[in-house]
Amino acid sequence: MLPLCLRPGRLLAAPPLRLPAPRGAGAAAAGGEPTRDPGTTRAEQAHKVVASYKPSTFDKKILLWTGRFKTEEEIPSRIPPEMLDRARNKARVKACYIMIGLSIVACFAVIASAKKAAARHESLTSWNLAKKAKWRREAALAAESKTK
Repeated sequence: MLPLCLRPGRLLAAPPLRLPAPRGAGAAAAGGEPTRDPGTTRAEQAHKVVASYKPSTFDKKILLWTGRFKTEEEIPSRIPPEMLDRARNKARVKACYIMIGLSIVACFAVIASAKKAAARHESLTSWNLAKKAKWRREAALAAESKTK
């Protein structure tokens, strides 16, 4: 457990933590300088975009639909995962807007059809009563045919 120090102006403060350095390809070397591939300068390494994801045909369609690229030939063979994440989020928002618009259109269509049905004096109650009367007649005919 870390000791808590009380200092004026601060309620509680803990001493700073020293985390171990991460291991692997982008980690800092023992001298504090980031490791890099041989043959690349520091500027190239600093501005290098890691494009480690190969887009599928569906991903390419998403990139085109969201306007990130104009044609499928412009899409590189490897893209950064962040680019695809942004395109997917934009596509998700567009799809939601389309669904909202279709829902509003469907609401107006239902309202219009309900007004036409009301003008013809049709309702769910009258449909149910007619259906049940038909079932009763069919049941009576079936009962008559069994007794004969």
